[in-house]
Amino acid sequence: AKCQCKMPQEQRTNCGYPGISAAECKKIGCCFNASVNGVPWCYTPKPKKVKKVCPNDPYARINCGYPGIQARECTRKGCCFRAHPAGVPWCFYHRITEE
Repeated sequence: AKCQCKMPQEQRTNCGYPGISAAECKKIGCCFNASVNGVPWCYTPKPKKVKKVCPNDPYARINCGYPGIQARECTRKGCCFRAHPAGVPWCFYHRITEE
């Protein structure tokens, strides 16, 4: 993503080899910007920002507990808890999404 390539030039970490083309650099998952001499043109992107969310779709839940688990025990395991609807896991894993 473009936002992962926006960083101060002095923070760039070389990601390619001397003379790498923009296409080759991007193909290996790196950022390319040849506008400034003396800094890496092909460089490592910033890590993606992710957050944990509890899925809204009750039928997409992946079970993290067992029948009758209590909310406190579920959240202690680091999972989501919603005691509805019937027939789906009430204690379930987070989904990781990119910000």
